[in-house]
Amino acid sequence: MAISKFRPCIDLHGGRVKQIVGGTLSGNDADLQENFVSKESSAEFAEKFKADRLKGGHVIKLGPGNDEAACEALAAWKGGLQIGGGIRKENASEWLEKGASHVIITSAIFSKEGVFLEKNFDELISEVGTERLVLDLSCKRVGEKWVVAMNKWQTITELPLNEETLSNLASSCAEFLIHAADVEGLSSGMDVDLVCWMSEWAKRNTNTPITYAGGISSIQEVDEIQRLSEGYIDFTVGSALDLFGGDKISYRSLVARQK
Repeated sequence: MAISKFRPCIDLHGGRVKQIVGGTLSGNDADLQENFVSKESSAEFAEKFKADRLKGGHVIKLGPGNDEAACEALAAWKGGLQIGGGIRKENASEWLEKGASHVIITSAIFSKEGVFLEKNFDELISEVGTERLVLDLSCKRVGEKWVVAMNKWQTITELPLNEETLSNLASSCAEFLIHAADVEGLSSGMDVDLVCWMSEWAKRNTNTPITYAGGISSIQEVDEIQRLSEGYIDFTVGSALDLFGGDKISYRSLVARQK
Protein backbone atom coordinates (compact mmCIF):
# COMPACT_ATOMS: atom_id res chain seq x y z
CA MET A 1 0.00 0.00 0.00
CA ALA A 2 1.20 3.50 -0.77
CA ILE A 3 2.03 5.72 2.20
CA SER A 4 1.33 9.45 2.28
CA LYS A 5 4.71 11.06 2.87
CA PHE A 6 5.37 13.97 5.22
CA ARG A 7 7.04 16.75 3.21
CA PRO A 8 8.70 19.21 5.60
CA CYS A 9 8.83 22.93 4.84
CA ILE A 10 11.23 25.80 5.45
CA ASP A 11 9.30 29.02 4.85
CA LEU A 12 11.61 32.04 4.68
CA HIS A 13 10.59 35.63 5.22
CA GLY A 14 13.08 38.43 5.81
CA GLY A 15 15.86 35.85 5.91
CA ARG A 16 14.37 33.91 8.84
CA VAL A 17 12.38 30.70 9.16
CA LYS A 18 8.77 31.63 9.87
CA GLN A 19 5.20 30.42 9.78
CA ILE A 20 2.83 33.04 8.40
CA VAL A 21 -0.93 33.18 7.84
CA GLY A 22 -0.98 32.89 4.06
CA GLY A 23 -3.76 35.39 3.44
CA THR A 24 -1.77 38.18 5.14
CA LEU A 25 1.16 38.13 2.69
CA SER A 26 0.02 41.30 0.96
CA GLY A 27 3.39 43.05 0.90
CA ASN A 28 2.24 45.43 3.62
CA ASP A 29 4.10 44.55 6.83
CA ALA A 30 1.28 46.03 8.89
CA ASP A 31 -1.03 43.29 7.61
CA LEU A 32 1.43 40.44 8.17
CA GLN A 33 0.44 37.86 10.77
CA GLU A 34 3.31 35.72 12.00
CA ASN A 35 2.57 32.51 13.90
CA PHE A 36 6.21 31.61 14.50
CA VAL A 37 9.67 33.11 14.06
CA SER A 38 12.53 30.69 14.65
CA LYS A 39 15.80 31.35 16.42
CA GLU A 40 17.30 28.45 14.48
CA SER A 41 18.80 28.96 11.04
CA SER A 42 17.45 27.52 7.82
CA ALA A 43 20.51 25.24 7.69
CA GLU A 44 19.69 23.78 11.11
CA PHE A 45 16.20 22.85 9.92
CA ALA A 46 17.64 21.32 6.74
CA GLU A 47 20.13 19.29 8.77
CA LYS A 48 17.30 18.01 10.97
CA PHE A 49 15.27 16.91 7.95
CA LYS A 50 18.35 15.26 6.44
CA ALA A 51 19.04 13.34 9.66
CA ASP A 52 15.44 12.12 9.67
CA ARG A 53 15.57 11.22 5.94
CA LEU A 54 12.59 13.42 5.06
CA LYS A 55 13.36 13.96 1.39
CA GLY A 56 11.34 16.22 -0.90
CA GLY A 57 10.68 19.11 1.48
CA HIS A 58 10.14 22.67 0.30
CA VAL A 59 12.23 25.78 0.86
CA ILE A 60 9.90 28.67 0.03
CA LYS A 61 11.19 32.25 -0.28
CA LEU A 62 8.38 34.58 0.69
CA GLY A 63 9.54 37.83 -0.83
CA PRO A 64 13.01 39.44 -1.07
CA GLY A 65 15.92 39.06 1.32
CA ASN A 66 15.84 35.27 1.52
CA ASP A 67 18.46 34.12 -0.98
CA GLU A 68 21.26 33.70 1.56
CA ALA A 69 19.11 31.66 3.96
CA ALA A 70 17.84 29.55 1.06
CA CYS A 71 21.39 28.84 -0.09
CA GLU A 72 22.37 27.79 3.44
CA ALA A 73 19.48 25.31 3.62
CA LEU A 74 20.27 23.82 0.20
CA ALA A 75 23.97 23.52 1.07
CA ALA A 76 23.07 21.69 4.28
CA TRP A 77 21.21 19.04 2.31
CA LYS A 78 22.20 18.97 -1.32
CA GLY A 79 19.58 17.20 -3.41
CA GLY A 80 17.15 16.76 -0.53
CA LEU A 81 15.08 19.93 -0.81
CA GLN A 82 13.10 21.78 -3.44
CA ILE A 83 13.19 25.58 -3.86
CA GLY A 84 10.35 27.97 -4.65
CA GLY A 85 9.68 31.69 -4.59
CA GLY A 86 10.80 33.98 -7.39
CA ILE A 87 11.93 31.12 -9.61
CA ARG A 88 12.00 31.99 -13.31
CA LYS A 89 13.78 30.93 -16.49
CA GLU A 90 16.75 33.22 -15.80
CA ASN A 91 17.62 31.75 -12.38
CA ALA A 92 16.12 28.23 -12.32
CA SER A 93 19.31 26.41 -13.33
CA GLU A 94 21.33 28.43 -10.85
CA TRP A 95 19.18 27.19 -7.96
CA LEU A 96 19.58 23.60 -9.12
CA GLU A 97 23.34 24.11 -9.17
CA LYS A 98 23.12 25.41 -5.60
CA GLY A 99 21.74 22.08 -4.48
CA ALA A 100 17.98 22.07 -5.00
CA SER A 101 16.53 18.79 -6.22
CA HIS A 102 13.70 20.63 -8.03
CA VAL A 103 12.53 24.17 -8.69
CA ILE A 104 8.95 25.13 -7.81
CA ILE A 105 7.20 27.60 -10.10
CA THR A 106 3.95 29.55 -10.20
CA SER A 107 4.15 33.26 -10.96
CA ALA A 108 6.75 32.84 -13.71
CA ILE A 109 4.20 31.21 -15.98
CA PHE A 110 1.54 33.90 -15.59
CA SER A 111 1.29 37.54 -16.60
CA LYS A 112 0.88 40.16 -13.87
CA GLU A 113 -2.87 39.96 -14.54
CA GLY A 114 -2.91 36.19 -14.04
CA VAL A 115 -3.05 35.05 -17.66
CA PHE A 116 -1.36 31.69 -18.24
CA LEU A 117 1.70 32.13 -20.48
CA GLU A 118 2.36 28.87 -22.27
CA LYS A 119 5.53 30.28 -23.87
CA ASN A 120 7.05 31.00 -20.46
CA PHE A 121 6.17 27.52 -19.29
CA ASP A 122 7.76 25.92 -22.35
CA GLU A 123 10.92 27.98 -21.84
CA LEU A 124 11.22 26.81 -18.23
CA ILE A 125 10.78 23.21 -19.33
CA SER A 126 13.53 23.68 -21.92
CA GLU A 127 15.79 25.20 -19.26
CA VAL A 128 15.52 22.57 -16.51
CA GLY A 129 13.50 19.66 -17.91
CA THR A 130 10.17 18.33 -16.71
CA GLU A 131 11.88 15.91 -14.31
CA ARG A 132 13.14 18.76 -12.10
CA LEU A 133 10.13 21.04 -12.32
CA VAL A 134 7.45 21.19 -9.61
CA LEU A 135 4.29 23.05 -10.55
CA ASP A 136 2.75 24.98 -7.66
CA LEU A 137 -0.98 25.23 -8.29
CA SER A 138 -1.89 26.67 -4.90
CA CYS A 139 -5.44 27.94 -4.96
CA LYS A 140 -8.27 29.92 -3.45
CA ARG A 141 -11.98 29.22 -3.49
CA VAL A 142 -14.00 31.29 -5.91
CA GLY A 143 -17.65 30.38 -5.47
CA GLU A 144 -17.89 26.61 -5.49
CA LYS A 145 -14.63 26.10 -7.36
CA TRP A 146 -10.90 26.54 -6.81
CA VAL A 147 -8.74 28.84 -8.90
CA VAL A 148 -4.93 29.00 -8.96
CA ALA A 149 -3.52 32.01 -7.05
CA MET A 150 -0.09 33.58 -7.51
CA ASN A 151 2.01 36.49 -6.20
CA LYS A 152 2.03 35.19 -2.59
CA TRP A 153 -1.59 34.09 -3.20
CA GLN A 154 -2.75 37.68 -3.63
CA THR A 155 -3.62 37.46 -7.35
CA ILE A 156 -6.31 35.12 -8.68
CA THR A 157 -5.29 33.76 -12.06
CA GLU A 158 -7.42 32.67 -15.00
CA LEU A 159 -6.47 29.02 -14.44
CA PRO A 160 -9.09 26.88 -12.68
CA LEU A 161 -7.87 24.01 -10.52
CA ASN A 162 -9.81 21.12 -11.99
CA GLU A 163 -9.48 17.74 -13.67
CA GLU A 164 -8.67 19.22 -17.06
CA THR A 165 -5.92 21.48 -15.72
CA LEU A 166 -4.11 18.74 -13.80
CA SER A 167 -4.43 16.21 -16.60
CA ASN A 168 -3.16 18.67 -19.21
CA LEU A 169 -0.14 19.71 -17.13
CA ALA A 170 0.84 16.39 -15.52
CA SER A 171 3.18 15.37 -18.33
CA SER A 172 4.98 18.73 -18.17
CA CYS A 173 6.25 18.53 -14.59
CA ALA A 174 7.66 16.12 -12.03
CA GLU A 175 4.93 16.76 -9.45
CA PHE A 176 2.27 19.15 -8.20
CA LEU A 177 2.29 21.20 -5.00
CA ILE A 178 -1.10 22.58 -3.93
CA HIS A 179 -1.62 24.88 -0.97
CA ALA A 180 -5.17 25.64 0.11
CA ALA A 181 -4.38 29.33 0.52
CA ASP A 182 -7.66 30.15 2.30
CA VAL A 183 -6.66 28.02 5.31
CA GLU A 184 -2.86 28.27 5.07
CA GLY A 185 -1.29 29.09 8.44
CA LEU A 186 -4.55 28.99 10.40
CA SER A 187 -4.17 25.50 11.93
CA SER A 188 -7.95 25.36 11.82
CA GLY A 189 -8.38 22.28 9.69
CA MET A 190 -7.60 21.29 6.13
CA ASP A 191 -9.86 22.00 3.17
CA VAL A 192 -11.57 18.60 3.19
CA ASP A 193 -13.41 19.19 -0.08
CA LEU A 194 -10.15 20.00 -1.85
CA VAL A 195 -8.39 16.97 -0.37
CA CYS A 196 -11.28 14.73 -1.47
CA TRP A 197 -11.11 16.06 -5.01
CA MET A 198 -7.31 15.83 -5.15
CA SER A 199 -7.50 12.26 -3.83
CA GLU A 200 -9.78 11.10 -6.62
CA TRP A 201 -7.43 12.57 -9.22
CA ALA A 202 -4.32 11.18 -7.52
CA LYS A 203 -5.67 7.63 -7.37
CA ARG A 204 -6.24 7.70 -11.14
CA ASN A 205 -2.89 9.32 -11.92
CA THR A 206 -0.42 7.57 -9.66
CA ASN A 207 2.63 8.45 -11.77
CA THR A 208 2.41 12.16 -10.84
CA PRO A 209 3.20 12.87 -7.17
CA ILE A 210 0.98 15.50 -5.57
CA THR A 211 1.39 17.27 -2.22
CA TYR A 212 -1.31 19.04 -0.21
CA ALA A 213 -0.61 21.86 2.26
CA GLY A 214 -2.86 24.14 4.27
CA GLY A 215 -4.57 24.08 7.65
CA ILE A 216 -3.69 20.54 8.78
CA SER A 217 -4.24 20.62 12.53
CA SER A 218 -4.33 17.04 13.84
CA ILE A 219 -2.98 13.55 13.35
CA GLN A 220 -6.55 12.54 12.55
CA GLU A 221 -6.44 14.77 9.46
CA VAL A 222 -3.18 13.16 8.40
CA ASP A 223 -4.91 9.78 8.76
CA GLU A 224 -7.79 11.12 6.66
CA ILE A 225 -5.41 12.13 3.85
CA GLN A 226 -3.96 8.62 3.90
CA ARG A 227 -7.44 7.05 3.84
CA LEU A 228 -8.98 9.29 1.18
CA SER A 229 -6.01 9.18 -1.18
CA GLU A 230 -4.94 5.61 -0.42
CA GLY A 231 -1.49 7.04 0.17
CA TYR A 232 -1.19 8.86 -3.16
CA ILE A 233 -1.25 12.37 -1.69
CA ASP A 234 1.70 13.62 0.33
CA PHE A 235 1.27 16.41 2.87
CA THR A 236 2.97 19.37 4.54
CA VAL A 237 2.30 20.57 8.08
CA GLY A 238 3.34 24.05 9.21
CA SER A 239 1.91 26.12 12.06
CA ALA A 240 0.31 23.19 13.90
CA LEU A 241 3.67 21.41 14.22
CA ASP A 242 5.60 21.61 17.50
CA LEU A 243 8.74 22.16 15.45
CA PHE A 244 7.26 25.54 14.50
CA GLY A 245 5.83 26.45 17.89
CA GLY A 246 2.52 24.63 17.46
CA ASP A 247 0.88 22.37 20.01
CA LYS A 248 -1.31 20.14 17.86
CA ILE A 249 1.03 17.75 16.02
CA SER A 250 4.34 16.25 17.12
CA TYR A 251 7.15 16.38 14.56
CA ARG A 252 8.49 13.09 15.92
CA SER A 253 5.13 11.41 15.41
CA LEU A 254 5.22 12.33 11.72
CA VAL A 255 8.78 11.11 11.34
CA ALA A 256 7.84 7.81 12.96
CA ARG A 257 5.03 7.29 10.43
CA GLN A 258 7.54 7.31 7.58
CA LYS A 259 9.49 4.31 8.89
